[in-house]
Amino acid sequence: MPSDEVDTGDAGQALARAHEHALTWLATLTDRAVPPAASVADVVAALGPELPDGPTDPAAVVDLLAEAVEPGLTAMPSGRFFGFVIGGTHPAGMAADWLTSAWDQNAGLRTVTPAATAVDDVAEAWVLDLLGLPETSAVGFVTGGTMANFTCLAAARDAVLARAGWDIGSRGLVGSPGVRVLVGAERHDSVDLVLRYLGLGAPELVPVDEQGRIDPTALRAMLEDGDGRPSLVALQAGNIHSGAFDPFEDAIAAAHEHGAWVHVDGAFGLFAGATPAYRHLVEGYDAADSWATDAHKTLNVPYDCGVAIVRDPTALRAAMSMHGDYLIHDAAGDPFEKVPELSRRSRAFTVWAVLRSLGRSGVAELVERMAGHARAFADGIAGIDGAEVLNDVVFTQVCASFGDDARTLDVVRRMLEDGTAWTSGSVWRERAVLRISVSNWSTTEADVERTLDALRAAVAAS
Repeated sequence: MPSDEVDTGDAGQALARAHEHALTWLATLTDRAVPPAASVADVVAALGPELPDGPTDPAAVVDLLAEAVEPGLTAMPSGRFFGFVIGGTHPAGMAADWLTSAWDQNAGLRTVTPAATAVDDVAEAWVLDLLGLPETSAVGFVTGGTMANFTCLAAARDAVLARAGWDIGSRGLVGSPGVRVLVGAERHDSVDLVLRYLGLGAPELVPVDEQGRIDPTALRAMLEDGDGRPSLVALQAGNIHSGAFDPFEDAIAAAHEHGAWVHVDGAFGLFAGATPAYRHLVEGYDAADSWATDAHKTLNVPYDCGVAIVRDPTALRAAMSMHGDYLIHDAAGDPFEKVPELSRRSRAFTVWAVLRSLGRSGVAELVERMAGHARAFADGIAGIDGAEVLNDVVFTQVCASFGDDARTLDVVRRMLEDGTAWTSGSVWRERAVLRISVSNWSTTEADVERTLDALRAAVAAS
């Protein structure tokens, strides 16, 4: 018979080893090459592909995991990772994330997990305050930017259909009037993905300007040429290539004139509203009906933390909530009513920790520093012979070309081979580009200069 005794010392030993390995990893980030040194096959071989027949000491498991995967790790937390808009992890957020796992709270019910709900409530109020959004809005902490868009647009779909006299909760989508969705031609593809999840199909594309900003005049004309279906309009705070922001005041006014719900996808750009220096980029966005962001990006909390914000709490709860006789509901409302999951970790612990550590001025400084680094990259690239910065660098994104597409792609390849930094290739406006996204709290001026030195060498060798 197996023993029913539990050695609580196992946790302490395993956590101690994890702590040592974590500090060792973090200490390498200053100098290590950003790309991984091992392949998937290498890591599988080091882990051992066969499931053991018997148990293994937890501390030994931690040692094996850390030692086997270390060569295959990409230095994404490094200040020199500019490949995607994914940020890093602020120290306060990392420590809070460890505690979140240790506390192991299923943060869905107010009465059952009062500590988690209290932090949810405080973090919700702080986020709305920082971003200058309506203080009565409801905030749900979800897995990431995609699910933040999903949550907001689910509330939007249900609300506009309800206005048209259709109860999607009881009748489903089949036979409904349908929903018309209009988006800028350069929206992020995750918006299209969410529309598929929601059964809304492909959106109608509104023309955009040379930086990817939606044309409000074209939007108004398309809305006027409608077919009677209820409408949603999805705007963008931060184009993934140019960093540009849609003209919110005019676009939102046009949409609301025609009864449309307006959603703002601000995966990384929403936090421009947290600093006076860049708040002009989001002027008027507070008139929208919902907003989405990914806290792992500009705010630099650990992964698995998107933020869905809906002006009308009733609309959000109508779309997300459920009833179960076994659940202990609270009259004040429960966190699970604002998100797709019933069981979930308490993501607000990390949001609260980073906001409490930085404070209002620290968040502003963080955003301004990232945007300043992007400007430094643009200036440095402009000084390279044959290089061209293709976008107006208004926030944290830089797109550059180095002549024809073949040469640009060769520069991208050489940068990854060099390993000093990770800068991704992409295609924007039918041209190959090297794209730099500045979103890590730890990026320094020295990181920028080291990356520019590597880029100069890559261009010279191409």
